[in-house]
Amino acid sequence: MKAAKLVAILFVAYVGIVVIFESLIGYLQPASESTLVITTTDDDGTRSERVVSRLESQGKLYVAANHWPRAWYNRALENPNVLITMDGEKANYVAVPVSGQEHDRVDAENSLGTMFRVMTGFPPRYFVRLDPR
Repeated sequence: MKAAKLVAILFVAYVGIVVIFESLIGYLQPASESTLVITTTDDDGTRSERVVSRLESQGKLYVAANHWPRAWYNRALENPNVLITMDGEKANYVAVPVSGQEHDRVDAENSLGTMFRVMTGFPPRYFVRLDPR
């Protein structure tokens, strides 16, 4: 019984750490030279901005949904016409969902560290390729 309580306490503590970490990332939206801002649009026309890491593979631009909160990703799937701000420049792109061999290649070329995976609670990773419009 004590072992079950300890496991439950550790699990709840771990979930709490993941929630805090994910919340801070979402709130602070840290930006750097390796990030870009993706602007997505809801069905009602509401625009939302999110800082995401930019990834490259075979000369193409990608972004990944690496966290449990992924509203930007779902909006990009619903309305793939997105605005990208990168290096101070704005341009229109089409967000194309990536799967199969392309997904596996981009994932292998842009792997995440173990500590990052632990801190984010091991979310599934999805990619979109950003094709210029």
